[in-house]
Amino acid sequence: MTTSSTPAAPPSLSIFFPAYNDAGTIASLVIRAVQTASRLTHDFEVIVVNDGSADATGSVADELARTYAQVRVVHHPKNRGYGGALRTGFASATKEWVAYTDGDAQYDPDEFALLWARMAPDVDLVNGYKIERSDPWYRVIIGTLYHHTVKFLFHLQVRDVDCDFRLMRRAIFDRVVLEKNTGVICLEMMRKIQAAGFRIVEVPVHHYHRTHGRSQFFNLRRVFWTGVDVLKLWFQLVVLRRQGTVALTAGASPAAGTASQRSVR
Repeated sequence: MTTSSTPAAPPSLSIFFPAYNDAGTIASLVIRAVQTASRLTHDFEVIVVNDGSADATGSVADELARTYAQVRVVHHPKNRGYGGALRTGFASATKEWVAYTDGDAQYDPDEFALLWARMAPDVDLVNGYKIERSDPWYRVIIGTLYHHTVKFLFHLQVRDVDCDFRLMRRAIFDRVVLEKNTGVICLEMMRKIQAAGFRIVEVPVHHYHRTHGRSQFFNLRRVFWTGVDVLKLWFQLVVLRRQGTVALTAGASPAAGTASQRSVR
């Protein structure tokens, strides 16, 4: 007599979009995310973090939530910055795995399936890296300089710290404490995740031209203050070695830390 085993159900998935004045792109992104997630797992949610947008982003997102049962919206009454929007997204996610990308449609939510395919018991984070950066030449130059500089300063091992297209275990944030409200949160996040010993794999993804709105980062004033913020973060994480992670109990694996273990290093 033979017995058949029932295949294990796929993990649950949260996808979220930090959105600031992205009324022209957020609807198509959310719809594609719903379609993609439904092919990967039956247990999923899609979250829009409306970061105090001055355009119709909030009302478009609310209409999407009324249309799709799996969609919900978190509104910031005032703009908190990119880091603030990411922190809200991670805090709002309820599923086992969390994916995110920006609301400006420079990445394709269909490609979350590429990251999903690389999940494994020994993987904690699947990090996208841009096959080719589709930006104006000056942004490519600044972005390349930034990437090589922070990779050297923070001893990062990932190919692309600034590719905002990631899939990770939600349990990571039982250990990793994020603090930044600015765009350097991605640098903070990747340094802390690497330092905590989480296991990272990388997948190439496409990067597309921005078709609506404009970047909030690429102006001289913002670039200057980003540089200041990077140096402050470097001093905190590399010089002082304040990693902002929660200590594990003896014998626990990195992803097994719990919120009750609040001894922050």
